[in-house]
Amino acid sequence: MSTAVASSSRAAPRWASRIGRWAQAWVGVIAILAFLELIVRVGIIPSRYFPPMTTTFGTLFEQLGQSSFWTAVLQTLQGWALGLGIAALIGIPLGMLIGANMLVYRGLRPIIEFLRPIPSVALIPLAILIYGTGMQSKVFLAAFASTWPLLIQSIYGVRDLDPVQRETAQSFRIPLKDRLLKVSLPGAIPYIATGLRISSATALVLAVTAELVIGAPGLGRSINTARAGGVPDLMYALTIATGLLGWLLNVALSKVEARALHWHPSHREVAR
Repeated sequence: MSTAVASSSRAAPRWASRIGRWAQAWVGVIAILAFLELIVRVGIIPSRYFPPMTTTFGTLFEQLGQSSFWTAVLQTLQGWALGLGIAALIGIPLGMLIGANMLVYRGLRPIIEFLRPIPSVALIPLAILIYGTGMQSKVFLAAFASTWPLLIQSIYGVRDLDPVQRETAQSFRIPLKDRLLKVSLPGAIPYIATGLRISSATALVLAVTAELVIGAPGLGRSINTARAGGVPDLMYALTIATGLLGWLLNVALSKVEARALHWHPSHREVAR
């Protein structure tokens, strides 16, 4: 009985703390929205350029009942998922192979450091030239941009492995494949998980950018269409929808990461 009472007393402050953090975050969001509403209503910013937040969110709620809106969301998610998936298939294995060999790491590091800072939007003309203005260009840009965080994080994860583990595996002459899968991969998973969250946001940004600039189908093209049609409330509503989509994807990946890495110190809840 006393153990159950003690555990419930510990759980109550924990839930109260979580609710308090959520309340603080939402108070900040509501305060900013109220401020934006006020400056438009008093005429500091013309409403024809920046509609009131109540009007914008009203338009967003109307869009939730439109099939065209959900079609655009699915098209954006398709480009995001394909780009991130290709980046994971390329970046994680390649990063682990590079990180597992010091000579290969030193030889390829200058090339990686040269290619990594190249802005992905600078490749839009190349993407149009090779793939046209459809889904393939969007996937190419999203995959190129999101590969680098995964590649770098995979390299760092393997390089940060405990030297004793690495030397023990080598002394027992464990094959390279088994060393990568059974020794290096478990130690690099926290780094890879961080790379996935970074790459997820990057892939979404490039997918929407391709839709805005190239005209590939998705939320970005809908935003551009609303801008060209002189419907600012719809344009801002779709922009907010894009931001909410990115937030939801980040929350989902964070939950999966916390569940998969519950054993890691960064995610382990320490009983007090």
